[in-house]
Amino acid sequence: MSTSATPRERLLDAAGELFYRDGVNIGVDALCKAAGVSKKSMYQLFRSKDELIAESLASRGPAYQALLQPGPEDDRSPRERILAVFERQDDMVAGGNYLGCPYVSTAVELKNPEHPGSVVARHFKQQLTDFFHRELVKAGAGDPATLAVQLTMIFDGAAARAVVRAQPLNGIGAVTAAALLEAAGLHAAELAFR
Repeated sequence: MSTSATPRERLLDAAGELFYRDGVNIGVDALCKAAGVSKKSMYQLFRSKDELIAESLASRGPAYQALLQPGPEDDRSPRERILAVFERQDDMVAGGNYLGCPYVSTAVELKNPEHPGSVVARHFKQQLTDFFHRELVKAGAGDPATLAVQLTMIFDGAAARAVVRAQPLNGIGAVTAAALLEAAGLHAAELAFR
């Protein structure tokens, strides 16, 4: 954490790390201590811990998405761009510090779909589904909406498996996604930007 970071930035950084590692039920005292910020300051910056949960997820979302999703400059085929998400997930798991998808983890822990953190989690999970949908439309897939949801389910299932089994995925997410794409008629040799 940068020494020039504002108290708000320090709280968001600490919250992002601690919520991911220890869960959202971590105490406010521990959170403030990790950020080097008083409880009074925290409550001046955020109306509630719930707001801090939501904002910390939102602040980390773009970086997490950038780790997973190929950018617009990536000129591979839509199929390859989709599979790249699963390959990147595999790399993250193999890195050894993977604790699952932060959005699924938060939503599962909160259990309340109306909690501000659950709303942010849903937004970012939808962005992954939307990425898959855009690529499937480019590839000319039939029923891209259903396929995009299925790909998201494969991603989330792979994340859960990595956490529960505490071992690398060894490419199972990418292989499963490729099989789904093949079954949908999106064969590797036939796909290029249309």
